[in-house]
Amino acid sequence: MKKISFKTDILPLKNELYRLALRITLNPAEAEDVVQDTMIKVWNRREAWDDIESIEAFCLTICRNLALDRMRHLENQNQSLEEGDHDKADQSYASNPEEQAMQRDRIELIRQLINELPEKQRSAMQLREFEGKSYKEIASIMAVSEEQVKVNIFRARQAIRQKYIETEKYGL
Repeated sequence: MKKISFKTDILPLKNELYRLALRITLNPAEAEDVVQDTMIKVWNRREAWDDIESIEAFCLTICRNLALDRMRHLENQNQSLEEGDHDKADQSYASNPEEQAMQRDRIELIRQLINELPEKQRSAMQLREFEGKSYKEIASIMAVSEEQVKVNIFRARQAIRQKYIETEKYGL
C-alpha cells in the first residue's frame, strides 16, 4: 500500500466532499461545517490510513454520514440548493434572453426535483452524475450493494423524468 499524505491525498478531496455535503444538506454553510468535521475525523484516524483500500471512499463515507447525521439533527430539508446562484446564465444562450430565462427555469426545476428525492436516491445521483463515481465506489461510500446503487439511480432518474414531464405539461 502507498503512504497516504493529508496534504496530497486528502486535502484535495475537499471540493468533492463539499459537493456531496451540499447535495445532502442543501445548505452551503452546513456543507462547509460537514467538510470541516470530515477533515477532523479523517485526521484523527490517521493511524489507520495505511490499512484503508481507498482513502477517497473512506473520506466520502465519513462526509456522507456526518451530513446525514446533521440533517437528522436539524431536520432542515426545505432550503434551496444554492442561494444567489439563480442569476448565473448559461453562456450558450447569451444572445437570447428568453432562452436564458427558460434554461435557468429548467435547471432550477431539475435541482428542485433532485432535492425532493429520497436521501439514498439523491446521494446515489450526486455521486454518479455529478461526481462521476463508479457503481462500485458508490456502493462502498453508501455501504450498500452495487445492485442497490443501480436501483436507486434508476428510480431517481425515473422519478425526475416523470415529474419533469408532468411539470412541463402542466396547463397545456
